[in-house]
Amino acid sequence: MEALDIIGILLVLAAAFGYLNLKTFKLPTTIGIMLFGVIFSLALLALSPLFPNLPGQAKEFLESIDFNKTLMEGMLSYLLFAGALHVNLNNLKEQKFLVAILASFGVVFSTFAIGGSTYFILGWLGVKVDFIWCLLFGSLISPTDPVAVLGILKKAGAPKSLETKITGESLFNDGVGVVVYLVLIGMIPVAASHGHADDHHATEMTAGAIAKLFTIEAGGGILWGLLIGTIGFFSLKSINNYQIEILISLALVTAGYRAAYAMHLSGPLAMVVAGLMIGNQGRYLAMSDSTREHLDTFWELIDEILNAVLFLLIGIELLILDWTPTAIIFGLIAIPLTLVIRFIAAGIPVTILKRFRQFSPRVITILTWGGLRGGISIALALGLPKDPEFLEIRNLLLVATYIVVIFSISVQGLSLKKLIERSLTPKKA
Repeated sequence: MEALDIIGILLVLAAAFGYLNLKTFKLPTTIGIMLFGVIFSLALLALSPLFPNLPGQAKEFLESIDFNKTLMEGMLSYLLFAGALHVNLNNLKEQKFLVAILASFGVVFSTFAIGGSTYFILGWLGVKVDFIWCLLFGSLISPTDPVAVLGILKKAGAPKSLETKITGESLFNDGVGVVVYLVLIGMIPVAASHGHADDHHATEMTAGAIAKLFTIEAGGGILWGLLIGTIGFFSLKSINNYQIEILISLALVTAGYRAAYAMHLSGPLAMVVAGLMIGNQGRYLAMSDSTREHLDTFWELIDEILNAVLFLLIGIELLILDWTPTAIIFGLIAIPLTLVIRFIAAGIPVTILKRFRQFSPRVITILTWGGLRGGISIALALGLPKDPEFLEIRNLLLVATYIVVIFSISVQGLSLKKLIERSLTPKKA
């Protein structure tokens, strides 16, 4: 099937599900489209006795779409840039310590805490698995998804400080999470070929790989974002034509992200940094009012369209999963597990920083519940090795990831606004 055919089908489904959502549930657009995608998938499975070929054809269509490549090498660049474009840099600087700790310590702590817990849970379920796979699950499920978070926070009515904490963390921690994931996935052949390798040797490899990848990928990604952001800023400042200025921003994201990928730098971090520069210094020092209005409208539309397609894909990916009882049980256990670990990872830095500054009421609870998992987790899970010897554990982790993401977006996403409102309502005496 041609690429344009695939795009056409996805846009038709996204538009149809968005329309049905507005006419019926009236949920936030992205969540509504995702849930209709789930309903659509279940309906295809239910109709399989009447139309035996239907689920197979739908599955074949989905397998023709490389979700991991589509999101991680394409859509993510535009979504992160669009999200960072509207983050106030001054507000982010005020929350820099908490954001930095959550996006670094929080992700690493969560990776090992979830990974260790997963190892014991799977052992209890009778699944024999190398510890490295458990750490991989921890790394792909730990980062909160900026795409899932941003759209919901826009309508949640959160205080600016709280919104900045959640948004800032989610924009940066996926870059850190991807680096940790790449370190761990690179160790799978070593673990498989050497069996129970010497623990000291494995630790040395991990430390060296982490140091190298963080220095080159994360640090290089940030510097690359500063460079292309600076080039974009001066390009915008030197002209006053909104059509060309929008074209410059689009070229910056498309070529900048692909160049980062080619240089093995963190494209997600580069897009966040470039988006912050264009959205702050660029917005106030390099754009006319007309350009600012048109640029914002353009990137908001890009954001909405790509979000709709992404959440549609999350909903209909249900069709390609192998729903074994063990995978479902582990997925259901993983929901409270990830929430508890998230509570601890958010609670430690907030408790420490409370000695030096004030926080919004119930901030740890909101950070925990607002730490939504989304398409990035599914994309990373789909990127796990497909070697025949790994298929069973790969499928188990993929199903568990899907269950956590669906719960996170639907249950946590829909109730986050009420939680924030309740937290901000003064208690009666």
